[in-house]
Amino acid sequence: MAGGLTRSQIEVRLGTGRWRRIFTGVYLTFNGPVPRRSLRWAAVLRAGPGAVLSHETAAELVGLAEPSTPIHVTVPTRRTPGRIPGTVIHRSDLIAQRRHPTRLPPQTRIEETVVDLTQSSRRLDDAMAWLARAVGSRVTTPDRLADGFRARPRLRHRRSLLSALTDVASGCQSLLELRYLREVERPHGLPPSERQQRREGEARYDDVRYREYRIRVELDGRAAHPDHQRWRDMRRDNSAVASGDQVLRYGLADVDGSPCLVAAQVAGVLINNGWPGPPRRCRRPHCPIA
Repeated sequence: MAGGLTRSQIEVRLGTGRWRRIFTGVYLTFNGPVPRRSLRWAAVLRAGPGAVLSHETAAELVGLAEPSTPIHVTVPTRRTPGRIPGTVIHRSDLIAQRRHPTRLPPQTRIEETVVDLTQSSRRLDDAMAWLARAVGSRVTTPDRLADGFRARPRLRHRRSLLSALTDVASGCQSLLELRYLREVERPHGLPPSERQQRREGEARYDDVRYREYRIRVELDGRAAHPDHQRWRDMRRDNSAVASGDQVLRYGLADVDGSPCLVAAQVAGVLINNGWPGPPRRCRRPHCPIA
């Protein structure tokens, strides 16, 4: 109406279907299916002044998460926008400072998004996975995330998350790589490895490499592999063997369910290749390492 339309003109557009009301005060000016990008805009507009997309939805916008229902929106604490179908409302006293200065639709800064997700995660493992995913995808850095943690006066799992962030900074780019370091390598006294190191003359990266002992450990958390991925893994393994290294491959079930057995096997190969050892028995009651 401020732009010159009359109420009757608006009602005609709605009545004929040229416009559709998606939320109170928010209208679509086209027909057909509603794209995801339009739903995101509609939710943040319906939430009103100061609202921004946040949590999983803000992560979706930078490629850290797949599109999912519902849409997450954060509003200033003093505001109560009411129920918005398909939308989860969060509140923050500092939303103006946490908003990204240029991205549209309005959304939280990447570091703020990741910190929010660590706090809304049900399990600590899920929170650490967000750290690894964010740094591994190169949308932020460990230093920026650490600054985001320090800016929060109240933070669940602060010490554990900062410790995990240190490991992420050293090269762990997935929860599985973090678990290998924390459940296999360190507790059993294996020699320190290199992580996510680019192979000489190749556009490939090794998950874990014991360079001195010519051993590479590949970690894969996927339950199934598409054909192109399986062939790529085979070529990577064959390339390592051709260069004189040995390759060990483990999945999530191995590292999560039998970390001591994984450690014993890796230690055995390390010793065969010249590591003086010995591996160390961990605190688990049934650890097979003597």
